[in-house]
Amino acid sequence: MKKLLLKPINLYLAAVILGLLSGIYENNGLYQVAEFFSNLFIRLFRCLGTPIIAVSLITTLSSFSHAEISTTGRKTLVYTIATTIIAALTSMALYLLIQPLSSSMPASSAAGYTSQDGSYLKHITNIVPTNFLSPFIDNQVITILFLGIAIGFAIRCIPNKDAQQTVMQFFRGLQSILFVLTKWVVAILPIGIYGFVCVSVVQYQHGFNIQSLGQYFAVILLANFIQGFLVLPVWLKCKGIKPFDSMKKMMPALSVAFFSKSSSGTLPLTIETAEKRLGLNASVTRFVLPLCTTINMNGCAAFIFTTVIYVMQSNGVAISIGTMIAWVLIATIAALGNAGVPMGCFFLSATLLTNMNVPIELLGLILPIYSVIDMVETSLNVWSDSCVANVVNKDLLSSLDTDITRYPVPQEMS
Repeated sequence: MKKLLLKPINLYLAAVILGLLSGIYENNGLYQVAEFFSNLFIRLFRCLGTPIIAVSLITTLSSFSHAEISTTGRKTLVYTIATTIIAALTSMALYLLIQPLSSSMPASSAAGYTSQDGSYLKHITNIVPTNFLSPFIDNQVITILFLGIAIGFAIRCIPNKDAQQTVMQFFRGLQSILFVLTKWVVAILPIGIYGFVCVSVVQYQHGFNIQSLGQYFAVILLANFIQGFLVLPVWLKCKGIKPFDSMKKMMPALSVAFFSKSSSGTLPLTIETAEKRLGLNASVTRFVLPLCTTINMNGCAAFIFTTVIYVMQSNGVAISIGTMIAWVLIATIAALGNAGVPMGCFFLSATLLTNMNVPIELLGLILPIYSVIDMVETSLNVWSDSCVANVVNKDLLSSLDTDITRYPVPQEMS
């Protein structure tokens, strides 16, 4: 009974119920306590967020060896980036179609993100920082993404291999520290959820439109279903591969991914299923699938885009088509750099919002249902991984140039 009560989902639900009751009761003392917890967790997200984004991108990109940028690696990266962008674009199209917040709201002071006067060339120039620390001090998210990509590729180009390994180990160690700190924050997250929900309920009672949450969830789920059952199958069909036969054969891995909510934990089964049931070459699966598990996040890109736009608009940030297109690119880059942070996409979305000074109390209402979204997203990610491996296998069937001995089998399979 004690283990059942202490399950994260039960703690989250309890926090939501307490937050709802406190918000409905509208006691000034309880509201102040909830607001304190809410502000505290916003500061924690902001403190950990920007380093996590930068370090995750750096460690992901710097880990690519020169062999991984061979023919197989290039094809994998191109297919991965293309499918991730399409997933974000699909969520953008659905958001415009369903319009969870149809009425345009005036820009608020919370919108630290909104751009200032000046030409587009000036905004592009401002992406390049005057020093390495200013983006982290000023919470310049786009600049941090730029720095992470630049430093990650620069590490790969260090000629001295010992120096290269030293720098890589430093960032991996720093990433491990940030992950431990993140686990501690997630462990006490029910306290933050209580604060977020209570503040959101009080805002709702003073005019906030909470009914649009259902449409928000519809956008995310439909984006995942369209990507999984339409976009990826059409791509496979164009490559001469039977899509739904492949999906049926990958069902053991997809089922485990759905219930485990971990694409990395499903990786050994994904490799085994792709080799034994799809008949893919081992030199492809054992290189492409581990790489895709790290960077191929179709579901994450759709979630980040929809969540950031929805929460920004809910807090009065004026959203234009240009803003949405920019966030398609940001969501794609953030998804590629998402390297196994606990609660992955949810935490990353909260980080992006807090670093733009956008209130994230609304995420407290999203979190209890995020578990279902996470199941669907993880299944989509694994299905997309297998599609990329399937297409790369077909492209290279006659001229494989990847040496399997250079890419050891994951430890879980040994």
